[in-house]
Formats: sequence, structure tokens, C-alpha cells
Amino acid sequence: MSAHDQLLVVIDPVARRSDGESVRIAKDVLCGGSEAKICLPEGPEEFARALARRGNRRAVVVGDDRTLLRTVSLLHRDRRLGDGALALVPVGAKVELAHSLGVPKGTVAAARAVLEGAVRRLDLLVDESDGVVLGGLTIPAASSRTTAVNGVSVWSTCRSLVRTLVRPEPPSASVGTHRLRVEADGVVLTDLDVPVEGVTVRAGDGRAEVTIAPGGLTTRALSVTVSGPDFRYRADSLITGPVRSRTWTLAPGAWGLTLPSLPAS
Repeated sequence: MSAHDQLLVVIDPVARRSDGESVRIAKDVLCGGSEAKICLPEGPEEFARALARRGNRRAVVVGDDRTLLRTVSLLHRDRRLGDGALALVPVGAKVELAHSLGVPKGTVAAARAVLEGAVRRLDLLVDESDGVVLGGLTIPAASSRTTAVNGVSVWSTCRSLVRTLVRPEPPSASVGTHRLRVEADGVVLTDLDVPVEGVTVRAGDGRAEVTIAPGGLTTRALSVTVSGPDFRYRADSLITGPVRSRTWTLAPGAWGLTLPSLPAS
């Protein structure tokens, strides 16, 4: 039996608790088509040890987007992300990232793709703290009211709501902006003197695509630096911050994910 047919199937404990039937189906399909070793970690440390000891087996994780992010982050920090391709059978409520990367919807289809698919090399965004972004990140418009992120109290929020019910505020009152400096490969795209409503950075095709709102200014670069007053950002499904500066560097083809084979042209 080839190494391709030898799998280490690591099943996230949250997936086991939330959807045991889908987990059972995934196990049946994977074990029926390969030599699969099943690992049932009970926590993050056991999860990390299982990945570190996979040997020559292909790592297959069963779980949601957070499971995939945790797996890639662990392997990147251990400098073992390039040792072999990953595969994912998405189980859970939050699997939008997995599907956006090309993982099929449905447990059976995803498990079959693990057995019959091909490895596709994907880009990765890496920041200076070794954080990774698989799909994209956004720095949304800063709200001028009502958010805990900006430190507004519950009482202030309630008073604002009452005022709005009595006398609705004009739509423009809820629009917030950042004062950010955005650089792409060392070129300044916008500086602190220009209000910015949002910044989006997405990995793919050998360059990061950077979009700034308003105006929709778009460029492509290998490195993106954002700095300014404290800001939070959403990387894939996780909110991080506040930070005052962050640089993301694109790592082209840094990791492999097993996806359905493309039809022959």
C-alpha cells in the first residue's frame, strides 16, 4: 500500500460532540478506502502531538474552519507545513472557509475527495508574529458607536438605542473611518491624513490582493503593512487586535490541500 493510502485521521473533539453522525460517516468512508489510523484527541495539546507524530501518513483533519486554521498554524510554527499535504473533511457549523478553498460540501463528497483527489498548492499570508491567514483578512470600518470593541459601555449603548427610537439618527452617523497608513511592497497606498472605511487583503495567484475603501483602490503585492491608531482585523474567521502595526507577507504555494481532481481539459 502506498504512502498516499496511509492516513492519520485526526478528529476534532468539537466535531465529535456537535455532529457525531457526520464523523461516523467520514470514518467509514476513509477507512473503507485506505489504511487509516484514527486519532481522537481530547484537547489542543493532544491534537498537536498527533500531528507531530504522523510520520509518513497523510494528515486528514475532521472538523470546522477553526480546526483547519489550528492545523495549518501548528504545522507552520513547527516549520513542518511543507512536509506533506493536508486534507479536510468539514464537520461543524462554520465551514465557509473550507468551501471557499475548494473542499466539497457534504461529508461523503469531502471524504471521497481525500481518497481520490489531488494536492493543490495554496498561498499563505504570514504576519511577523507567525500568524497565518488562509483566505483573507479585513479591517472593517470603525463604528462610531455601540461596539464593545471601541470600549462603549452597555449603559451608553442602551441610551443611544433609546435616542434612536425617539429620534432616528441620520444614516451617516453610523459610518466610521480609520486613519491608517497602508503600504504594498513599500509603496504607500494611503496615509494617516486620509480617512479609510476598510481594508481587505486576500491571498491567491502568487500575490496578495489589497483593496481600500472608499474608492475601491486595488493593487497586488507580496508584502502589505498596515499601521496607525489601534485597530482590529478579522483574519479568516478570527478577530485579532488591537494592534498598531502589522505586516503580512505572502508565501506562494506554502501549503498543500487535497481537493477534488480537476477534469481533464
